[in-house]
Amino acid sequence: MTEEAPRQATIFDVARLAGVSHQTVSRVVNDLPNVRPSTRVRVEEAIKKLRYVPSPAARALVTRRSRTIGLIATGGPEYGPSSTVLYFNAAARDARWSVFTANMTDSDPSSIRGAVEAFLRQNVEGIAVISGHEGSADVVAGMELTIPLVALEATPHAGLATVGADQYNGARNAVRHLIELGHRGIAHLAGPADSVDARERERGWRDELGANDLAARVIGIGDWSPSSGHRFGEACDLSGLTAIFAANDQMSIGLIHALNARGLAVPADMSIIGFDDIPEAAYVSPPLTTVRQDFETIGRDMLSTLLSRINGESATELPQSLPTLIERASTGLARRAS
Repeated sequence: MTEEAPRQATIFDVARLAGVSHQTVSRVVNDLPNVRPSTRVRVEEAIKKLRYVPSPAARALVTRRSRTIGLIATGGPEYGPSSTVLYFNAAARDARWSVFTANMTDSDPSSIRGAVEAFLRQNVEGIAVISGHEGSADVVAGMELTIPLVALEATPHAGLATVGADQYNGARNAVRHLIELGHRGIAHLAGPADSVDARERERGWRDELGANDLAARVIGIGDWSPSSGHRFGEACDLSGLTAIFAANDQMSIGLIHALNARGLAVPADMSIIGFDDIPEAAYVSPPLTTVRQDFETIGRDMLSTLLSRINGESATELPQSLPTLIERASTGLARRAS
């Protein structure tokens, strides 16, 4: 004999257990007014006991709201954007919103527009864009939608609600740390040219060097991967250098491996500092000095900003979060440059 699956509770089951009408249960589920506090508590307890899950379609009919959001995520599996997506979704679940996600490796305008059109057919109430590529949010903004839009951006963007970390000052703090250790020859391994985050980190590096009358020298433009860090570490000219600021941790790890293969010790011969504080950063050899971004706060701030606009609340721009310097063993006092 096959065992029958347990029947899913209905709104009428909740009503019977709570001793109210199904209309009252509907008002509680949809957070509508005109329900006594004691009645609301009774209904919520019945919902919890029966593990009742309201139908999204039925809820939309009552409230004329879908409680759904569209999320466009472009780029590869880089730690920062993927972590932000993770925490954005977690915050949405906590707020009892559903998220339709369109993941794409590139950010060509036609693919982005196609994703937005699919979201609109699902009656989403807002759209979020988390992209490692420049211009993705502009494509969506250019569609002149009637629903709110929020984007992950390293810099404020006119006419667009943005949330993000202060990449520029995070980079300046990294370079300042090296200068305080006595380093004067500080090179940069840059990130991709189409990344706003990479450009802001490079701009911070240049400005901090300039403020201290130090020369700027880029040893390469990587693609965020350890292999690109390793490739430039194998071949770059290190004359006159005692430190390298890499645009992310993965490239730093590849760079350290290549320098070790060249017979150079980190940090005795060359100090290395990264950006992001990926989980592996504390466990490589030597443990990596880096700049930590709070991706959980960024993801949750993106959701709260979007929901505020969906609910018609005053549009208060959240300040950019400032990444934190994490000092470990890959940076040390400067030696005399060769």
